[in-house]
Amino acid sequence: MRWIGLAVVLSVLAPLVAEPQPAGKTPRIGVLASSTTAPNPFLQGLRDLGYVEGRNLVIERPSVMGSQVRYNELPRAAAELVRLKVDAVFAPSTETARVARTTIGAIPVVFVTFADPVRAGLVASLSHPGGNMTGLTMITGELAGKRLELLREVIPKVKRVAVLWNPGNRDTEEQVNETRTAGRALGIEVDVHRAAAAHELDTAFAAIVRTRASALLLIPDTMFNRERRRIAELATTNRLPVVYHWRAYVDAGGLMSYGPNLNDLHRRAAIFIDKILKGAKPADLPVEQPTKFEMVINLKTAKALGLTIPQSVLVRADEVIQ
Repeated sequence: MRWIGLAVVLSVLAPLVAEPQPAGKTPRIGVLASSTTAPNPFLQGLRDLGYVEGRNLVIERPSVMGSQVRYNELPRAAAELVRLKVDAVFAPSTETARVARTTIGAIPVVFVTFADPVRAGLVASLSHPGGNMTGLTMITGELAGKRLELLREVIPKVKRVAVLWNPGNRDTEEQVNETRTAGRALGIEVDVHRAAAAHELDTAFAAIVRTRASALLLIPDTMFNRERRRIAELATTNRLPVVYHWRAYVDAGGLMSYGPNLNDLHRRAAIFIDKILKGAKPADLPVEQPTKFEMVINLKTAKALGLTIPQSVLVRADEVIQ
């Protein structure tokens, strides 16, 4: 995803760095996302800080982006934000953050990413990002163990758990290793299965069923997210309990989720934007890890799977879908 002539544009606009906003200037925030819609919690976070779009804030949404996911358009979208001379960019995914790193020049970027931003090459370290990027990551080393523990509570006799991973997403390889490590500590055998494209999901689930796995964990991935309704249907059809990393899968029919509260992360991203608009440099703003986690359970799906969720689990849930 490289575009001829982009380097020339960026070299002209490279001096755009975080500086206090001149008096009377309306700040301009670019949203580099897979659609024209900025996450509502991010916008609400800005409003909570006193920024109101159309009054004292301009939100730039690249015109090349449509309502559907079109990642091949991201470099053009980034180039458009450069031409619009935005003061900062919000990149709410690993993919958009990576494109921003290579195409946005020196404009400050605030990201929210499922991947480890250090391993993804976005920052030098969590405590000292360096460069023009900072933000929030959903990664924390405890999550794999917590999800396996949840599975054990729901299925006390669980011995083997399948893990579904997209091998094309090298940013999440460490999460696969962490799940294996957590499995060994809990005495649970972890079998890793791969699906690099949507058309490979049926084959992957068939292989998982053949191993007689008691349950399934999903490693975060954009393709999986796009296919979350289908994945939830495949899991239910094959009577596989799944603990997901994000509640959107449960809303789509999945059994249960435990992970960072994405809405909270998007709201907190607005705080980074506010600090940058007031003169802070991304290099000096440490990357934050999750502080709020949520558990969501779908009892309708549990019934379809023939599972009874223990009361000890239900009382800890942030939301139970009937």
